[in-house]
Amino acid sequence: MKTAIILLAAGLSSRLGRPKQLVEFQGKKLIQKAIEEAQKSKSDSLVVVLGWNPELIKSGFDSEKIPFVTNENWEEGMASSMQAGLRFLMEKGHPDQVILMLVDQPFVDADLLNRLILEKDKSGKGIVASSYSETFGVPAIFDRAYFEEMLSLKGSEGAKKVIMKNRAEVFAVDFPLGAVDLDTEGDLERLKNWEI
Repeated sequence: MKTAIILLAAGLSSRLGRPKQLVEFQGKKLIQKAIEEAQKSKSDSLVVVLGWNPELIKSGFDSEKIPFVTNENWEEGMASSMQAGLRFLMEKGHPDQVILMLVDQPFVDADLLNRLILEKDKSGKGIVASSYSETFGVPAIFDRAYFEEMLSLKGSEGAKKVIMKNRAEVFAVDFPLGAVDLDTEGDLERLKNWEI
């Protein structure tokens, strides 16, 4: 099974007021940390989806070596960025399954990504999603059977819509730290207090 990762890093970070992709955590920019964890995982390929100010965000990682795609329609919302990444992967390598991950979940690591891959294989389910804050979310892995559905999402709809619509086909992996994302300066302050 060929597994590809879509790392979404296209947003404006409007609530934070500065690009969260370039915020430092544990001595690394968030985008670099996310890329390194993806590379350490058992996935076969990765694409980074850029949108807002791609030249600036590219300063946070080695864009000569890491495949990326720029979503010109990033302002339309998460759906178009996810679709830009998925189309890129489908054209390049025909993955059997894709993992969707966000740049602003600092506790996502290779172990979690590998767990998603393993549990999908073991459970026989079409989707394995992270479970936190009493709901399902990303990172999540989707079988190619769901690619068309993912490509039909609109605007701010994200992978969660696909997860919720196919609840019977979802296996959940417990990931309480998935609830930690970085949208405001307050979130960043709280993050500094986390001892890992």
